[in-house]
Amino acid sequence: MLGTIPASEIEALTGGLMSEDVDIEINARIFDYDLLVICGPVFPHEVVGFSGGNKYFFPGISGPKVIDFTHWMSAIITNMATIGHEDTPTRRVLDRAAAMIPVKKACFSMVVRGHHDLAGLYFGSPEDSQRAAAELSALVNITWDDHPYKLVISVMPELYDDIWTAAKGMYKMEPVVADGGTLIIYAPHIDEISYTHGKTLDQIGYHVRDYYLAHMPELAGTSRGVMAHGTHCKGAGTYVDGTEKSRITVILATGVPKERCERLNLGYMDPATLDIESLKGREDEGILVVPRAGEMLHRLKSERA
Repeated sequence: MLGTIPASEIEALTGGLMSEDVDIEINARIFDYDLLVICGPVFPHEVVGFSGGNKYFFPGISGPKVIDFTHWMSAIITNMATIGHEDTPTRRVLDRAAAMIPVKKACFSMVVRGHHDLAGLYFGSPEDSQRAAAELSALVNITWDDHPYKLVISVMPELYDDIWTAAKGMYKMEPVVADGGTLIIYAPHIDEISYTHGKTLDQIGYHVRDYYLAHMPELAGTSRGVMAHGTHCKGAGTYVDGTEKSRITVILATGVPKERCERLNLGYMDPATLDIESLKGREDEGILVVPRAGEMLHRLKSERA
């Protein structure tokens, strides 16, 4: 363990959002080297705003306490208030944790357009190179839409093999789904919620943030990182007087059975009944089909500074 960030400092870093001691643990093999070099992409991310930089240390090779803390923090903030924002409380905590590493660090931060088109490469400290890359990523990896959509279909490529990973089709599209709208994760090839955390998700289900907050005593001992996924994928909403209300409806058109979807508190659709081609090109009607969803973040022009 590198040390502990005290609650008072966490409170300052997060603007009063979180206030608890955080133990900073990391893989001890980093101390076998004189120089640590990070090489990785920077793109919009639901936990830290933009990925890259010190995120490759924390939570990349860190202990579960840091993982759970940072992911739950992002869930408290919510996906829509985090993803695509360059300065976030989570990023500040990660940079503070990395400052405890007593080994020289350097970072190659890449910005990639599409599958393999390198748009930019920055080298320097993890903080400086990531920050510069995030500025370019905001120009390259975000699509600014004129209006929200009542129906969004996220067509997930086969590189995503469970809902745990394919949920990026929700994270990156949630900002442009209209209030009361529907988002469909279309992935006929997926038949598992999570190969690693499926059992836990079957127990707690997918819920809005405030539902989890109201049930923390019953959820004691449950990974906050798994809870964060549960609320990120369910999206924004409220929980008042025992009634949960989601801002949007999330439906799985996958190989996950209807009974399991309902038990998890997610909608179900038989993917064979969804005619993707007939829904394309109908943006003016409030319908958006997104091929290879999970790559580009969509946000509304009205939110652009």
